[in-house]
Amino acid sequence: MTDDSLGFATKAVHAARNQQPAASRATPIYLTAGFEFDDFDHAANHFGTGDGFGYTRTGNPTVRAVERQLAALEAGADAVLVASGQAAVATALLTVAGAGDHIVSSTHIYEGTRGLFLDNLTRLGIETTFVDDINDPDAWREAIRPNTRALFAESIANARNDLLDIAAVSAVGDESAIPLIVDNTLATPYLIRPIEHGAAIVVHSASKFLAGHGSVLGGVLVDDGRFDAAKAGHNAPHLVLPGRGGLASVAARHGGNARLAYARESVAPRFGASPSPLNAFLIGQGAETLGLRVERQSRNALDVARWLAAQEAVESVDYLGLESHPHHRLAATYLTGGYGSIFTFTLRGGLEAARAFVEDVRVFTHMTHIGDVRSLVLHPGTTSHASRTDEEREVLGVRPGTLRLSIGIEDVADLIADLTRVLAPAREAVA
Repeated sequence: MTDDSLGFATKAVHAARNQQPAASRATPIYLTAGFEFDDFDHAANHFGTGDGFGYTRTGNPTVRAVERQLAALEAGADAVLVASGQAAVATALLTVAGAGDHIVSSTHIYEGTRGLFLDNLTRLGIETTFVDDINDPDAWREAIRPNTRALFAESIANARNDLLDIAAVSAVGDESAIPLIVDNTLATPYLIRPIEHGAAIVVHSASKFLAGHGSVLGGVLVDDGRFDAAKAGHNAPHLVLPGRGGLASVAARHGGNARLAYARESVAPRFGASPSPLNAFLIGQGAETLGLRVERQSRNALDVARWLAAQEAVESVDYLGLESHPHHRLAATYLTGGYGSIFTFTLRGGLEAARAFVEDVRVFTHMTHIGDVRSLVLHPGTTSHASRTDEEREVLGVRPGTLRLSIGIEDVADLIADLTRVLAPAREAVA
């Protein structure tokens, strides 16, 4: 059930529904390694065409239902669910790039992804150039080489809330038929759908907002279904040339969905990135309430950010919802329904003030995760961004007193009361 005229909340609840052998209203969990074939020809047909299900590593009805659901929420043509957010990023990049190729990426990205670029893809012969001024089209244009195969960025960056001008950057990619891949984990499709603004592929850590409950790992890549073999074939010979054994090319068999078909057939299963059907089920269950949660979390986050900005113990707050953020006006162009719920703030007391904060909170949980229904806190400088130099951290807005908050769905009065109690000593020290 994927009628484009349906509202977001309706799609979230109904998009996974249909095509089940029995009339179960909840998505059934096919917790099995493989599927029985009817006869000899059934098995041969499955291996020849890929239709149906044979082995859960290459396809599973539960996983397939959730893929349809998430593709509908992101306004994409189709999706591939994988085992983690990092698997989604790796699968997306290995779908479009190979040895001797080049990627242009925003500097403002998750450290795990940056490590993938610098430590792992380089060993496969894939180079990366990083762009600091992510909303300057010329900066992206100047970084592109003849062998560039993808542009990569986050819609809302972790941790400073830098917002990508998706339409401007995707237009630069279109000039050379280079796909823009956007990690939309922090924004979620409730706030922004990058494909509607020109992005070719969207990836998520489904462990975060899509699932929402902090109990499973998962990732997803969603494709726009607009791959043009005539225009982009020179950038993707693996999609337009015949396959082994005389098999027709991926583009000939799947048309505009060639990128995603290649990810599904040749990248995710071969690199072993397939998700558990049980995890897929739990992600799908969480996604049904995505809009409700993100709306509440965004509203809570705005209240908390405004409160923090008024405190003497707080040096700065980097949140898109505040007029003081340099991308606040751009956010009004792209975001609907809120400004997100993950942001950083910096305490005047530096590292010791940050240490006291994380060790004294009671309602907030100190852990490395985001997008949970619970409010979380982390000190980026000594955890997620520890491998960066002092100069690099400064560029990213990560200073000794900087803390990252992921706001949950609790009563906002309780969150502010917790902050009031924790910041009282810091406020007295500043005074």
